[in-house]
Amino acid sequence: MSEYMFHGMDSYDTPENHPVALGFKLMFKSRWYFYLRNFGTFIRSGRCAAKGKLDKDNQIYYSNDNIRLVEDCGSKVHLRGLDNLRALEGRPVVIIGNHMSLLETASLHAVIREHVDFSFVVKESLLHTLYIKDILNSMKAIGVSRTNPREDLKKVLTEGKRVLSEGRSMIVFPQSTRTREFDREQFNSIGVKLAKSAGVPVVPMALKTDFLENGKLIRDLGPLKPERDVYFEFGKAMEIEGNGQAQQQYVEDFIAAAFERWKSEEK
Repeated sequence: MSEYMFHGMDSYDTPENHPVALGFKLMFKSRWYFYLRNFGTFIRSGRCAAKGKLDKDNQIYYSNDNIRLVEDCGSKVHLRGLDNLRALEGRPVVIIGNHMSLLETASLHAVIREHVDFSFVVKESLLHTLYIKDILNSMKAIGVSRTNPREDLKKVLTEGKRVLSEGRSMIVFPQSTRTREFDREQFNSIGVKLAKSAGVPVVPMALKTDFLENGKLIRDLGPLKPERDVYFEFGKAMEIEGNGQAQQQYVEDFIAAAFERWKSEEK
């Protein structure tokens, strides 16, 4: 059985005295310490999924490893708004957030799985990637091309409604690619359209995970920036009304406000 790290909490901040891992120091704070441990977690969770055993407890267990890994590498993790997820009482929603790095998908089970059973909308290529495909298939993730917006929307609406009708939530990253900055122009309304079609609320999710940067040569093997803190924040659920423009604005404003606040805290 796994233990949810943030049970009963609305917020969490890594203790200031959390020690940096000895192995990270011995490897001169190299990114490879992070990736070796991270890949090990992916392999173990992928094998678990291939055996049909990646249930809630194991999802949280392996995702906890990734949260601890971030802290062991010297970064601080900050969570806000967990009570907004607890208030859902298991009701399915569409969680809409910005997308910055692979860290969020590796960490979200540790952050929200106690309150929300969910699936992702992901790049279709990930459904064919060793170990990752088994994890995503166990969650019945929806793969999209990101090259044909019309077909992607049709697929998300059709398969996303099915997931929501089963009582599980959907996490949607409306951006076409991972970026450090939040750009409203690149933030489409696919999540709101799904929520409206399925008749469920939306929950905004703002995140900052540029502790793990995108690589220049190999996108998924970028450098670490331990001096950058990691943030996850969740807003209140909002029902879709009319054409959903007000809810789209609500989500965008929530994320933009979080970014401004985090920037001011870093100064």
